[in-house]
Amino acid sequence: MTTLKSQFQAVPDAEALKSLERDLRFHPTVNPQPKVLTAAQIEQFNRDGYLKDLTVFSPEEVTAVRAYFDELLSRTLASGADSYSISSAHLKFGKCWDLLTNARIVAYVRDLLGEDVVAWGSHFFCKMPGDGKAVAWHQDASYWPLSPSKNVTAWLAIDDADVGNGCMRFVAGSHHHGHMTFRESDPGEHNVLNQTIDNPFQYGHEVIDSLAAGQISIHSDLLLHGSEANTSTRRRCGLTLRYAAAEVRAALDWNQKGVLVSGQDASGHWANRPRPESDFPV
Repeated sequence: MTTLKSQFQAVPDAEALKSLERDLRFHPTVNPQPKVLTAAQIEQFNRDGYLKDLTVFSPEEVTAVRAYFDELLSRTLASGADSYSISSAHLKFGKCWDLLTNARIVAYVRDLLGEDVVAWGSHFFCKMPGDGKAVAWHQDASYWPLSPSKNVTAWLAIDDADVGNGCMRFVAGSHHHGHMTFRESDPGEHNVLNQTIDNPFQYGHEVIDSLAAGQISIHSDLLLHGSEANTSTRRRCGLTLRYAAAEVRAALDWNQKGVLVSGQDASGHWANRPRPESDFPV
């Protein structure tokens, strides 16, 4: 597992991505008989590029998830890493694999991506109280060596997320504009990532993605989104869970991250990683 930890980066090299041929167009969901979403929600996702306020865990269930993350974070900080460093967590920690493969989350995603779905990413974005870090406006697709653009993120609120502690923000409808030009972030932006798209509201209107703990939002990999710094005295932790239609091809060995969570991977492209035995760093 040490090899996996060192092999995969939360932010891959931009030059390596530029050399790849990728289909970065939005592919609308066509699903006349969704099982858990409504037809109106499918229409909204196609139009706006996101869904929000989808409840997954009860208050009791998310309390248990939070207690697990509290311990994982404590051990991570004790090792000298920071609160944003827990990435590709499902490759290392069994309970993170369980969250990525959770049947309730997968059911929502399946209605958007089709029967054959792989899960491949899991990254905690934990803003500590007053840490001053933001996430600049960006598209997930700019960071991922994946094609075609049939990928979504389910953002699971571990803590309540609101304007005060730096919740996500979307630009509704921006996913229809294709892959956008970005610049390298300026150090003064205190960006958790390293890309910035300027003048975002030329592409649509802003939506505040406030969530109660235990809820998820789901957004297209082409949707412009970001978040302000946490200026409150409260933590804001979210777990980003990444999914792709099984037909998506991954370069740079990212197929090794994959876990089949629905249907089939007929080509065998994705590695279908087993559940790790350990729940914590060893």
